[in-house]
Amino acid sequence: MEIREATAEDAEAIRSNARDSLTASYADFLSAKTIDAAIEQWYDDETISDLVDSEDSLVLVADDDGPVAYSQSEIVGDGQTYGDVHWLHVDPDARGEGTGVRLLVRTREELLDRGADQVRGFVLAKHEGGNRFYEAHGFERAGTRSIEIGEETYTENVYVESDVGSAEWRGIEAHELEDGATTYVSYGEAARGSKAPFYTAYDSADGDQRYGWFCGNCNSLDNAMDAMGRIECNVCGNQRKATRWDASYL
Repeated sequence: MEIREATAEDAEAIRSNARDSLTASYADFLSAKTIDAAIEQWYDDETISDLVDSEDSLVLVADDDGPVAYSQSEIVGDGQTYGDVHWLHVDPDARGEGTGVRLLVRTREELLDRGADQVRGFVLAKHEGGNRFYEAHGFERAGTRSIEIGEETYTENVYVESDVGSAEWRGIEAHELEDGATTYVSYGEAARGSKAPFYTAYDSADGDQRYGWFCGNCNSLDNAMDAMGRIECNVCGNQRKATRWDASYL
């Protein structure tokens, strides 16, 4: 088995792998319609091409006479740099053979080589197998965040490789806006943008209620988001293409 960086030519295999993996792991609590919508928006040819070409993204494929698994990660953060593993999909027919472990190890190594200070993984709380996977391979649950999927809200667990508590890795700092108001920006909760990351902004230092998204390119909160988590800054045009569900931390 070869683990390699994905190319745009892997787009169809990645879509198929993601669909089969999501259906096998999430069908108990997500509808087929929701999974189909996610595949359509996250794994079109253009989005996959952008991911594999981006310096901040890492997409690895486990190839065994054809792709049987892939991981999707990114380097995010300002000051403290994180390697965030957003997806690690293994074809249902290839599970139980150590493919996921090998892919996770290689993904972690690549993220650290690219400058990550810490590696984090994200998995829905209801996905028991995914939670067991991280817990069995050196990760500890550091916190949770809520995920909007369709019209429902779900809890996603955040795993890290150390005993860092959720209040620490969120890295919330006060930021004064041009109108004199203050927002609280979590530099540990970043989403890759086309020009600079978007950071989660809160209305208080407690970080209990999300205020919006803070554009790291122009320091603006003036942006728009669609139902699947795509963001565009109305000031500078910075864009984030959603590749997983939108999240607000608890």
